[in-house]
Amino acid sequence: MEQSQSNPAYEVVQVCLLAGKIMLENGGETYRVEDTMTRIADAFGLPNAHSFVTPTGIIFSVEGPGQTTRLVRISERSTDLRKVTDVNAVSRRISSGEMSPAEAYRELQEIEAAQPRYPVGVKIAAAAIASACFLIMFGGSWHDFIPALLTGGAGLAFLLYFHRLVPIKFFAEFLSSLLIGTLAFLMLRLGLGQDLDKIIIGSVMPLVPGLLITNAVRDLMAGHFVSGLSKGAEAFLTAFAIGAGIAFVFAFFAGEGGL
Repeated sequence: MEQSQSNPAYEVVQVCLLAGKIMLENGGETYRVEDTMTRIADAFGLPNAHSFVTPTGIIFSVEGPGQTTRLVRISERSTDLRKVTDVNAVSRRISSGEMSPAEAYRELQEIEAAQPRYPVGVKIAAAAIASACFLIMFGGSWHDFIPALLTGGAGLAFLLYFHRLVPIKFFAEFLSSLLIGTLAFLMLRLGLGQDLDKIIIGSVMPLVPGLLITNAVRDLMAGHFVSGLSKGAEAFLTAFAIGAGIAFVFAFFAGEGGL
């Protein structure tokens, strides 16, 4: 914010970029990010603002006195819709004239630095319960409820662990699905489960990129073809990693005569 004294537009651009960055990093749709940034700029007296948002970067520019153009790169993406909601709340307060650029920037910094609302243990427990419920929803038996519960929870724990070791999403998803398939097969061998397919299907559901697919479709329908296709490709890679991991387990144990 050092240039804000000589160029007031720069301070507004910083607020817009930080709001857009938080939304994009935490699961916000591309068109919603662009709309929020434009509304904030307009509320601060910069009606001629232009933005170009992709899943990996934001370019934002304002015309007129103090013309400014800036680029922000997005390297980390996750899902935290609470932060998206908080940014929307700040945007609405800006539009109603309740906040100055400095106050908005300070509040956005607090939102960005906030820790995830749910600790890792809660996420793993939620994934475990969701996996078991998906098993029942897909027609599985109650006898497989506990195996799916354990396998699904372990799958998300593996995913978080592997992603911390190797920050490449594809490999983390591949290895976690590989271990889900292996655990499901071992539980079947130990007599703890009956239907291998249903246990695996239920357990991999927490890994399926549902939000990513939804955002890709919504971006495509809104005319943001670059973002829509990029998110679609990312969702395809995730689906491929999950399928490849499970297929590897089936191929290996079929070769061992276990299936």
